[in-house]
This record gives sequence, C-alpha cells and structure tokens, in this order.
Amino acid sequence: MLAIPLAFAAREALLAQVEGDRGIAPVVSTGDISVGGIKVDIRDKTAEKAREEGWKQAMVLGWKKLGGPTMSDSQIESMVSSVVVEKEQIGPHRYIATLGVVFDRTRAGQYLGTGGPANHSAPMLLIPVLYTGGTQTVYEVRNPWQKAWAEYQTGASAIDYVRPSGAGGDSLLLTYGQTTRRSRLWWSNILDQFSAADVLIAIARVERQWPGGPVTGHFTARYGPDNRYLDSFTLKADGDAGIPAMFDKALGQFDAIYTRALQTGLLRPDPTLKAQRIEVDPVLAALLEAGRRAQAADAAAAEAGVPVTVVTDGTQPSPRAVASYTVQFASPDAASVDAALGSLRGTSGVQGAATTSIAIGGVSVMRVSYGGSLAELASALRSRGWQVVEGQNALSIRR
Repeated sequence: MLAIPLAFAAREALLAQVEGDRGIAPVVSTGDISVGGIKVDIRDKTAEKAREEGWKQAMVLGWKKLGGPTMSDSQIESMVSSVVVEKEQIGPHRYIATLGVVFDRTRAGQYLGTGGPANHSAPMLLIPVLYTGGTQTVYEVRNPWQKAWAEYQTGASAIDYVRPSGAGGDSLLLTYGQTTRRSRLWWSNILDQFSAADVLIAIARVERQWPGGPVTGHFTARYGPDNRYLDSFTLKADGDAGIPAMFDKALGQFDAIYTRALQTGLLRPDPTLKAQRIEVDPVLAALLEAGRRAQAADAAAAEAGVPVTVVTDGTQPSPRAVASYTVQFASPDAASVDAALGSLRGTSGVQGAATTSIAIGGVSVMRVSYGGSLAELASALRSRGWQVVEGQNALSIRR
C-alpha cells in the first residue's frame, strides 16, 4: 500500500476545495432601462438584412413592453443604447432570436416617467442560494441562479446589491450554512470583507416533475443575520430550457420585494452588527490619520536635525468622506493585475484597492476606497491614462 504523508494529503485536500471554475463576476450596473426576453422571427433576402430587421423589431417591441407612448421607429431607435443577444439562430434568409434592449434613461425616462428611485439602501451583501436535487449551493459550483444575479442590471434599483464573484475563498466563506449562523461577530467579519452593511438571502428551490418535464420554482426572500422571512412566490417553466427565463422573471419580483421592504422600513441594517465592532466616524478617522502623518514627518525631521516650523493660518482642511466603489478591468495576465492595482493605489485620493475577483484572460474586479465621488474618481483615473466607463457605483477601465 502506498503511504501518503499527512501534510501532503491535507495540502491537496485544501487545494481541491478552491480549484476550478467557481462563480461568475457581476456585470457593471448602469442606470439605463433594460428589458429582455423579446422574441423575434424575421425572414428577408439575406441573413444580414433579416438580423437588422429583427433588431429593429425588438426595439419597437421592447418600447411597447415598457409601456412607452406611440412613437416612430426612428425615434425609438434614437433612445436605444444597446441590444443584448440572449439567444439567436441565423439562417440564409431567416433570423430567430431572443433579444434584450437597453434604453438610455436620460432620453427615454422623460417618456416613461422613470427617473429612478429617490433613495437607496445601504450596501447589502447578496447570497443567492439554489436548492435543487436535495442540495443547497451558492458558489461551490457555477449554477444558473447565481449567473442570473450576476447578469442582472441593478443600476435602476433602490437596493445597493453587493454581489461577490464567487471566486477564490468566496466559495468557502459564503455557503448555505452561513445563512443559518447567528453569530454577530462572524457576520460582522464577513460584511467587512465585502464592504456591506447587512445581508440579503435569495433562495430558489427548483423541483422537476420528471427528467425533462415541467419545472416549478419556489422562491423565498430573506434578510439579515437572523435569516428573517420577507416574502415568497412560485413560478413555473415547461422544461429545463425555460429555467433561465423563469429566473429572469424571479429577479424582478425579488427586487420588488426588497424595494417594498426598504420603503416600509424593514430593510434596515441590523444595529446588533455594529455593536460587535467599533466604528470611527470618517471625519475623525481622517483627522487622526493627518495627525499621525504630521507626527511621523516631525519625527523624521528631528532625527535629521532639521528645525520644524509650524505655520498656522486659522484654516483647517476639510476631510472627505471615504466611499467604496467597484472597478472592473481587463486582466490578460498576472502582470496586468499588479499594474492595475499599482496604478489605482497611486491615484490621488485612493485610500485602498483590493481585488475581489481575479480572472486571468478575462475581466477582474477590485474594490476601491476613495475620498470623493465616483465622477471624481473617474476623472482622476482618466488623468492617469485610463479609459473609463461610468456605471452605477462602479467603473470599467482599460488602457
């Protein structure tokens, strides 16, 4: 019998828990108006013309789906910022597809009366739980429920969703078992890592009547470290092919449930989470940090024998509140990740930058603490040579 050293076996077991493809990085959310699930079936002389006509028809159908007023096709097209291809089949003279249309909120909002929510929630950590086949999973394996939340455009929502990518240690830290824990200290440590104030738990329980047959989805919205119940609902699909559409419909209902809870005062950060940790006011923290830097500079000057002159003009600098923003960036290799982190950390006003998701060869995500607004951070990055696309509480950058 081959003997394997215990230390080697433990190391291999630890690696096996975090290896492989886990989780999906969330898209950058924008405040635009998005509508999906639009089916088109167009015939024309060529495949290109059929596709072009299919997209135009999807824009008109999307506008009607949003309840917009009667307008010409050209007016509707002028308000479209992008067309999302969810599924398509292209033939020599036929185009069959399921599309999504994104309308620019600035241009379309005046006709739809959707200027966006007046108030937003505190940052809420989202844990999407999929219960199927007797097993509850979050980020242990890639699943369609977490994929639906990762692709959901949350920019127009009143809820500030914090959606982890599920990569690295996320799959070990955020599990279904964590939702049943009541330890405030444990929850506070997790929420601190994701810069969140509280937690939302979105549960999808999928039941199949038989393999390949009808599917029933039971959805439950919960929140807080005590896993409190908010609401539930049931949706159905004809088969496995209809599950993504069922999940997309469920996301809208979840957002409506959480929004109502916010408006009625239920969705407030649990005060017992703050009781387990000492929080320093941002203004006081900035003053303390300025004092430490001044003391360090005085000490260095004293050691060098340089006299220290104190000049007072009766004014004090006004410290800026530090906010946390999500930044996406292309990461073709490991060196690009280090370069992006170094550039962000060297930007004026940035207090800290740390990766939350690394995808070599794809798009990685970092969390940046910055003393200013999102627009000011975008301007500072542009001055350092970055091309910046602004979203809702997030940026996408590239060289």
